[in-house]
Amino acid sequence: MNADQIIIIEADLARPEHQEATVYLLNAYAMDPFGDGKPLSEVARRDLIPGLRAHPTSLVFLAYRDAQPVGLAICFRGFSTFAARPTVNISDYFVQPEHRGAGIGRMLLGAIEAYARLHGCCKLTLEVQENNHHAQRVYSAAGFAQAMYVPEAGGSLYLAKVL
Repeated sequence: MNADQIIIIEADLARPEHQEATVYLLNAYAMDPFGDGKPLSEVARRDLIPGLRAHPTSLVFLAYRDAQPVGLAICFRGFSTFAARPTVNISDYFVQPEHRGAGIGRMLLGAIEAYARLHGCCKLTLEVQENNHHAQRVYSAAGFAQAMYVPEAGGSLYLAKVL
């Protein structure tokens, strides 16, 4: 690689170096204040790769800068019943803080969008912390906005129930 070369790849989770990069970056994201604020548990670290490999819709993108893993997007393919077409949900999205501002996040989103378009997807979805203003600016610049399907119903909200 040339100096300061940034590449985005679709990970092959059968490859040990992609497995290591995925766990390393997800752990860094987990420790981030907008992640979980603490490292991944040993169980999560142990079960992450086998779980992603076993899940039929997993899709992982890795960003490398100068051959070092610096960004991650873990996505899952879904399906829109109203459009009768596939979707991609960006579940985890992270660029190491010291590499932010170099366009890596924008490149990751571009790679996900290119994948989705190639596979006939009708939309990309994600969730973002309410106070993560930097990420919201990145997403907005990439064309993401609160979903609005029927104006009279209002905007779509993402809800969760922890089990």
